Amino acid sequence: MAIEFVQNYSDLSTDKGYQFKFFCDKCGNGYMSSFRASAIGIASSAAQVAGSLFGGVFGRIGSSSYEVQRAVGGPAHDKALEAAVTEMKPKFKQCSRCGKWVCGEVCWNHEQNLCEQCAPNLDEEIASAQADAAKQQVFEKAKTVDWLKDRDISRKQAATCPSCGAHTQGGKFCPSCGANLSPARPPLSDAPRGRDRRGRRYALPSAIMPHAGAPRGRQRRRNRVVFLVRPAR
Repeated sequence: MAIEFVQNYSDLSTDKGYQFKFFCDKCGNGYMSSFRASAIGIASSAAQVAGSLFGGVFGRIGSSSYEVQRAVGGPAHDKALEAAVTEMKPKFKQCSRCGKWVCGEVCWNHEQNLCEQCAPNLDEEIASAQADAAKQQVFEKAKTVDWLKDRDISRKQAATCPSCGAHTQGGKFCPSCGANLSPARPPLSDAPRGRDRRGRRYALPSAIMPHAGAPRGRQRRRNRVVFLVRPAR
C-alpha cells in the first residue's frame, strides 16, 4: 500500500487498537491521530478477562491473540493507517516547489502559498537579523572594556584552592576556606646562605625579600679613614 504523505511518522498501535503520529518535514512537530480500537484487541481483552476468571484455555487464547497482533499487522492495520492519513492531512500542506509536507500552523507561508523554507516569512527574517546584529554588537562592545583591570595576571595563581578545591576567582585568599593562595616562600633553613667575617652563616636578603638583592644605581665605594694621634710633649 502506497500512501503519499510526510517522510516520518510513528506507529503507536498496540494490541488494543491503532494510533499514529505524523511529523512535519520542516520543524519536526508531531500530530497524533485519533485512537481506533481493533477487533482483535477487543477479543483479546475479553479472552484475558475470561482467562483471569476461569483460567485454562481462555487465558492461552488471550495470550496468543496478543502475540499475533504484535507479529502481523494485516489489512486491519493498513486500513487504520490509511484512515489516520486521511484524518491528519488537512493539518499539513505540501509545497509545490520542494514537495515537502509541512504543518500549516507554523511552517506554511500563506501569502506566497509555499513552505517557509522556500518562501521565508519576511517579518521573522527581519526580527532574526536584528537579533543577530545585536548579538554581534554585544561582542564588539565587550572587547572595548578592560575586564582584567582588577586582576593581577603577573602573579601565579591556581584555578582551584589546593585546600578545599573551590574556585579561587583570582583572589589572594580562597573565598571558601580563606587559605592563602600566594606562592609559598622557601623557609630560612632552605634559603641560600652566606658567611660574615667571623665565619657565621646568615641568610641572604634576596632569599627573604626577592627585591632586596637587586642593585640600585651605582654602588658606593667604602673608604677607610685613618686618624693619626700625635703624642703630647
